[in-house]
Amino acid sequence: MPSYLTPMLRRTFLAAAAVPLPARAALPAILVHEHVLVNFKGAPIDAAAVMAKAKPHLMEIARLGCRRLQDATPNHLGRSPEILARLADATGIDIWTNTGLYAARDHQYLPQYAHTETAAQLAARWTGEYRKGVAGLKPRFIKIGVNRAPLHELDRKIVLAAALCSKETGLTIASHTTGAGPAAMEQIEIVTGAGVAAGKFVWVHAHNEKEHAYHEKAARLGAWVEFDGLAPASLQWHLACVRHMESRGLLGRALVSQDAGYYRPGEPDGGAFRPYSLAFTGFMPKLAAATAEALFVRNPVAAYG
Repeated sequence: MPSYLTPMLRRTFLAAAAVPLPARAALPAILVHEHVLVNFKGAPIDAAAVMAKAKPHLMEIARLGCRRLQDATPNHLGRSPEILARLADATGIDIWTNTGLYAARDHQYLPQYAHTETAAQLAARWTGEYRKGVAGLKPRFIKIGVNRAPLHELDRKIVLAAALCSKETGLTIASHTTGAGPAAMEQIEIVTGAGVAAGKFVWVHAHNEKEHAYHEKAARLGAWVEFDGLAPASLQWHLACVRHMESRGLLGRALVSQDAGYYRPGEPDGGAFRPYSLAFTGFMPKLAAATAEALFVRNPVAAYG
């Protein structure tokens, strides 16, 4: 049993562990930013191959205490709700999908309609996906991506569309932020300017910003600061980011995840699939129990529901 769990979560874990997968009840930990696949090459997707590669890794974290995994692959980059639903059924993990569009990497993954439609029209598309579902799975958050600050007009439009969709649906916005601190500040300004609380905005990839002052500023504005990309080589930096936020009384605005997984269609055997387990085996054991519970239970629920 993981040593970081509080007494209440230990009881939950023990009760859940007694039930065979996939019938197991919800488990404590939530990973807010991972991927089952990302299709950068636009190659055909073999669902059976993806499942064969991803399922053992998901089963591993189910046993370690993962109850929910939020798949951050956006539309037009390999979002595959059908595969996610099948993996959720097979592993007992609640796997979430998203709505939105990815404007990062210089807009190369934006569909043509994103160039011509208004922010309101894009927001209506995403709101429609939320209400009707996508291949039977309801999007549970908005995933977007932007480039460096000052943001291009296309980036600004995508952020505004996300804000309008959030205002209509209550969904939280998770934004891949290439430009670190300055781009995060610009996005928070757009979101709040549209009448949406900063608490509906998650600054994704905040660990790429080396100035803690930006992390503090975003958190004090009410936004969520997400240190994802957790990997063996970055573990000490991620710990430093968390401890800094904690020392400033801002742990309640921090999120941690790994940005792991990544079956890549078009590459031999789907490329190198990065396991999801480091958060459980290498990161959480280095945290105080209350800190781990905040980062992987309370804060994800507060940020996303």
